Amino acid sequence: MTNQILSIQGMHCAACAQRLEKIIQALAGVESASVNIATEKATIVYDPQQIRLSDIREAITKAGFQVVAGEERVHKQKEVKTLGYRCIIAMVFTLPLFYISMAPMIHMIPLPFAASLHHAMAHNPLEYALAQLLLTIPTLIVGRRFYTDGFKALIRRSPNMDSLIAIGTGAAMVFSLYNTWRIARGDAMAVDALYYETAGVIIALILLGKTLEALSKGRTGEAIEKLMGLTPSTAVVLWEGGEKEIPISEVEIGDIVAVRPGGRIPVDGTVTAGHTAIDESMLTGESLPVDKEAGDSVYAASLNTTGTIRFRAEKIGADTALARIIQLVEDAQGSKAPIAQLADIVAGTFVPVVCAIAVLAGIAWFLGTGEIRFALTIFISVLVIACPCALGLATPTAIMVGTGKGAENGILIKGGEALEVAHGITAMVLDKTGTITEGKPAVTDVLPDRVEADELLRLAASAERASEHPLGQAIVRSAIEKGLALWEAERFMSITGRGIEATVNGQTVLVGNCKLMEERGISLMEWEETVHKLAGEGKTPMYVAANGGMGGVIAVADVVKPSSHAAIQILKKMGIEVAMITGDSQKTAEAIARQVGIDHVLAEVLPEDKANEIKALQAQGKKVAMVGDGINDAPALAQADIGIAIGSGTDIAMESADIVLMRNDLMDVPTAIRLSKRTMRTIKQNLFWAFGYNVIGIPVAAGALHLFGGPLMSPMLAAAAMSLSSVSVLANALRLKRFRGT
Repeated sequence: MTNQILSIQGMHCAACAQRLEKIIQALAGVESASVNIATEKATIVYDPQQIRLSDIREAITKAGFQVVAGEERVHKQKEVKTLGYRCIIAMVFTLPLFYISMAPMIHMIPLPFAASLHHAMAHNPLEYALAQLLLTIPTLIVGRRFYTDGFKALIRRSPNMDSLIAIGTGAAMVFSLYNTWRIARGDAMAVDALYYETAGVIIALILLGKTLEALSKGRTGEAIEKLMGLTPSTAVVLWEGGEKEIPISEVEIGDIVAVRPGGRIPVDGTVTAGHTAIDESMLTGESLPVDKEAGDSVYAASLNTTGTIRFRAEKIGADTALARIIQLVEDAQGSKAPIAQLADIVAGTFVPVVCAIAVLAGIAWFLGTGEIRFALTIFISVLVIACPCALGLATPTAIMVGTGKGAENGILIKGGEALEVAHGITAMVLDKTGTITEGKPAVTDVLPDRVEADELLRLAASAERASEHPLGQAIVRSAIEKGLALWEAERFMSITGRGIEATVNGQTVLVGNCKLMEERGISLMEWEETVHKLAGEGKTPMYVAANGGMGGVIAVADVVKPSSHAAIQILKKMGIEVAMITGDSQKTAEAIARQVGIDHVLAEVLPEDKANEIKALQAQGKKVAMVGDGINDAPALAQADIGIAIGSGTDIAMESADIVLMRNDLMDVPTAIRLSKRTMRTIKQNLFWAFGYNVIGIPVAAGALHLFGGPLMSPMLAAAAMSLSSVSVLANALRLKRFRGT
């Protein structure tokens, strides 16, 4: 199966998207199709052995839509500009049309030229009607798309929003033209039955609403546009002994790239020379620059702040971290949340139902009053006020803004379903190593015996310099970080399962466990209580001896991340049950759990059994999230209702997860849950507004209030309300842009 995303033009409402989705899904060889009205994209999974992509494109074109190949942003900008021009033209002609038609009827306010207009209406009715017709024509011309697309959809027996507008304003125009003909035949009373201003104002207001909607939809995708705009267009590479600036598309893997202060990194790679600090906030959301030197990784679009560096290009084009992030966010924005299914079902049958209600209401009022003009007002109002657009935009716009805002905070949410499920999480399982802890050992205690602490650390680190053991390397790192000058070991020997022996500064140094010390006849009795206490805290004690005498103990542990305790407390306050899972011993696991405030510990769990532990929690009826960073976490991440991968972890863990945290910071977990809750709340608000608007608006437009002596909704007010409904849904979604991470 092949997954393809196509940019579509020509969709004007949710009914369009629903129809196109059905057309694509009906094609032989297409497994699934999802059409998103907000992103104007179709995500299609198909079998290339059964159907070609060109056949799918042809089916879309035959349905009355256009497939846009590349430069989608340019097309959207052009569309917004064209809509803006048409809106201005419509307003220029509609405002005088509205004034000419309404001023003679308003007697309470002395409006300019009202008397003259009233005189023209009474004594020159034909000129009065023709003036309105001439002012209406330009508005109909700029709004001709509603008629061409609307009537085409009717002919295909799949009416959409354009069809409702075309029928409503078309009926108003036909009725007005008929009455203009009556005036020309001498029936001056027909001047009271002109509906030109209704048609003109409806088209103008809907064009205004569509323009505001297009502008708002553009803002929902700002996060992606910002990311796409960060990559520089050129790169400086070393070329024949000098430097040469080339287009970024010509950079090849293995090229040595130079970046000066203030420049952006063009592709991913590894630093070969130089030292600098790089702002990676566009990738991780982390505001502080990260120090980089030879051997460190750098990422495309990050900003070099201080020094000049050279690095080897290793990932280019679509393989860079930024390109992968953009693809993840675009895929998420094009996806549908399960909650959207109800809106899709309603939108699919909405327009035919509204047409039926409009016809029935119009006939009923005509039979009840005998007034064709009154019945026509009802008919037009019902058609115009109905709006499947608000229903169609309710979910995807919130998902677009929510996933974009997540990306800005270094939180990559892979789809609408992940967003929806995450807000209902009741239990969270955290892997210990690399998630709660730093994932690499560090020196926590230096306890000397008859020597100074720094001297003990210096001696042990000098002996361990040649060791590849993680615990030994932790001692070396600690000494270097303290600025201690290390001696060269003259003789080094690794003793399997025991430790190491080396000659340092003329002394025979032993660093290892109790077995090594006992074998060499070194007494540990006075250290038993101290070592027992260190082990109870989850630390690994390493004995250091010199020239046959005890020098002291250095404790090493996988230390807890600074933010872990606070993040876990926030999760617990959110009502989420937190558990820790690890392959470590029960004693070590419980020591770490005590430090961070976790009560439920799953220790000594083999990698292949982690997924089973998740299943056990799910069997208790809990919605479980799993947070991990290693290859052995991948099955558990996939099994959980929501898998959350720490971005500094392995690619396989990131692929298995539903949410990826680009920073190695557990505080982003509650931030992701909060973002999910906010997004879902926005979606529910949007759906409530969209459904509520139509449930209330359509009966009012049909004259339900008028039956009991209440007001009657005019078609122009119906058009304004319809446009406002879509804009309000978008405005509510855009409130998510104010979301702030922890």
